[in-house]
Amino acid sequence: MQKVSIDSSTKIFIAVIGIVFIVAVLKELSYILLPFTIAYILYFLFSPLNNFLYDKKVPGFIIILFDILIIGAVTFGISRVLVESFAVFGGNTAVYAAKLNAVVRDVAASLGLKDPSIRAFSLQKALAKLDIVGLAGGLLNSVVPFAGSVLLVLFFFVFIVSGHHSIYVALKRRYQRPAEKAASNDTGIININMTTTFQEITEQIQKYIVTKIAVNLLAGILVGVAALLLGIEFPFVWGVLAFVLNFIPTIGSVGALILPTFMALVQFGSIGYTGLTAGIIAAIQTVCFNLLEPMMIGKRLDLNPIVILLSVLLWGYVWGITGMILAVPLTAILKIIISNSKDENVKLIVDLMGRN
Repeated sequence: MQKVSIDSSTKIFIAVIGIVFIVAVLKELSYILLPFTIAYILYFLFSPLNNFLYDKKVPGFIIILFDILIIGAVTFGISRVLVESFAVFGGNTAVYAAKLNAVVRDVAASLGLKDPSIRAFSLQKALAKLDIVGLAGGLLNSVVPFAGSVLLVLFFFVFIVSGHHSIYVALKRRYQRPAEKAASNDTGIININMTTTFQEITEQIQKYIVTKIAVNLLAGILVGVAALLLGIEFPFVWGVLAFVLNFIPTIGSVGALILPTFMALVQFGSIGYTGLTAGIIAAIQTVCFNLLEPMMIGKRLDLNPIVILLSVLLWGYVWGITGMILAVPLTAILKIIISNSKDENVKLIVDLMGRN
């Protein structure tokens, strides 16, 4: 039988088509694949604890219940902090609104603006024009799917914890080859050391999450201390919000900058002092998330900073903000898996993804 050869250009073309198809499928089935992916990442995160409990002969259903309790406690804690943070401002809304009205009117007068809506600005009147019912309905429509996604993640997580070992054994039987056979294999077919691969995936995810939490915590502390030194009210709130919001790439950083800056404007009514506040917080976030975080995460995960940026853009397109949050660990997992290939082109991709 004659062997058909395919030139390199055709291979690249087929590979591009395959990648586009995979991206389209991931985007189209995001309502299923995204919760499943989050559940599997949670599995790897809990893997050391679960393995320890298994070694202590703890029953599987108790381990799963314990994991769910931890997830629930963390989710509840973050949600409570956010709710209480926003509730702090509820009792002082009228005071802040009056200060904001005065600031806008003074700025309009100093700039010589003659628009009546600005010269006699009233936050209360501006809010009265908004469709509060429509906004509340939109918020409710967003909360319900989110709650459903959380339940779906927990549902997948329970079955993954229960069935992952069987999948691992099946894959190991299929791809784990004897050493002497692997040594003579020059076909470029992936020869996976399943134990090492899963161990690397677990370690990479854990390192990423620990590093991300550490950098966010540092940024939250620095923002809180800066707010305290600047005399901005509720410095603890701004620190907590900086810690939480910066888990969301780009958008979270903008929110963590705008909120305390806006508070400085309302509290002091000074454009110069507001600019100083914005500059200090922006400097903190720049150092933490544009300098420190890429260096630490890129070094720990052995990922090129350019690859990190492109992965955030790609996964953001596929799965939105959640995809941007998951971009780095997903890319690290992909790199670990394809690094087992002996194909020269795949090795080139692995080298390009790493920090050489």
